[in-house]
Amino acid sequence: MTTHVYFDLDGTLTDPYEGITKCILYAVDKLGFPRPSDKFLLSCIGPPLYDTFPEVVGENLTLQAVDLYRERFNEIGWLENKPYEGIHDALATVANAGYTLYVATSKPHVAADRIVEHFEMRQYFEKVFGCELDGTRSNKTDLLRHAVSENPRASSRMMIGDRKHDLIGAIENNIRPIGVSYGYGSVEELDAAGATAIAHSPSQLPETIMGQHGRSLNALL
Repeated sequence: MTTHVYFDLDGTLTDPYEGITKCILYAVDKLGFPRPSDKFLLSCIGPPLYDTFPEVVGENLTLQAVDLYRERFNEIGWLENKPYEGIHDALATVANAGYTLYVATSKPHVAADRIVEHFEMRQYFEKVFGCELDGTRSNKTDLLRHAVSENPRASSRMMIGDRKHDLIGAIENNIRPIGVSYGYGSVEELDAAGATAIAHSPSQLPETIMGQHGRSLNALL
């Protein structure tokens, strides 16, 4: 059995700022609501859309806002991702060291699949896990529980992510939580969420992951 390493997508493998924020603004404009602040838009990168849109358009219009977001995202927003510099080399190093890699994202798996394929990362990953279009498993705890149930045979597991939701979901599934500070969560957020290690650049990922290998999760937490 090998160590399974789950990677968040937005803020960990790719920088999605342009696509996500433009799609949010597109939905907000279509519904006639005031545009949120830049600070709020930054906070939207990571959490599920079903958690962030209620703060802008209210609960009753959230489903419509998500549909409008996807209208633009499916046409052009997904292409506005930018893989982080050095991420391909980092993934290749970790995969070649014998780890089994997965993507675990709150994005719908159909969208995440397309992004992973387009930006030439498919070769590194065993499978891409994401939510369903209706929001099922958009919560990282539920998503990782499902991923583990699909792949039960592992000597250990790690979750790599840039926001607290990634790390909280990992801990609740007995997965080692590793943060990345080059995404959209601060070091303080990651520390508070229980990160056992933090990589500050994609180039640090292999060393960070391998440095955690074989260490007791209970001892680290």
